[in-house]
Amino acid sequence: MAPLKNCAAKLHQFSTGRAALLATVIFIAFTALVLPWQAAEAARTANGAGAPDTSLWYTPSEIYAMAEAYGPEGRQAYLQARWTFDVIWPLVYTAFLVAASSWLTRRIFDPQNPLQMLNLLPVLAMGLDFLENTAASIVLARYPTPSPLVAQLAPVLTLLKWVFIGASFVLLTGLMLALLWRRLRRGTKT
Repeated sequence: MAPLKNCAAKLHQFSTGRAALLATVIFIAFTALVLPWQAAEAARTANGAGAPDTSLWYTPSEIYAMAEAYGPEGRQAYLQARWTFDVIWPLVYTAFLVAASSWLTRRIFDPQNPLQMLNLLPVLAMGLDFLENTAASIVLARYPTPSPLVAQLAPVLTLLKWVFIGASFVLLTGLMLALLWRRLRRGTKT
């Protein structure tokens, strides 16, 4: 528990108001400018097959069907995107979620409250995102050679990634509402 507490404390230390604001601006800019371009590029190279990482759930046979539909060029484009764009994107959304939730939890909870460690939730989501990218990349890079264990693991990692990303945004929304409620009740700014 102590290593997690130390990690959460270090994230709090870096999550100043300026850091949270900067991370928010970068997140919004990335979402508005880079994501649409990347989505269009992925759609172009996927040949209508979709993508494992944008699905909530898929089966091993479905990831193999995606790999087949992509063709060699599409598989190469998918792998390149996973190890360029999809390395940067999790860092962007995690920085935003960590900085904002850290900034908020410091204003809502006492310093020794275990809920200060909620800022670790987005870090878990990011870790799952990287594991999912690795698993899906292995399946697509090895195609048509089967990767049965990894093909079964990839959809589980995808589902867990979405659960923890969703939970991180729900947490952020709840923290914003809690701070607003607290300020309205007290009638002063914290």
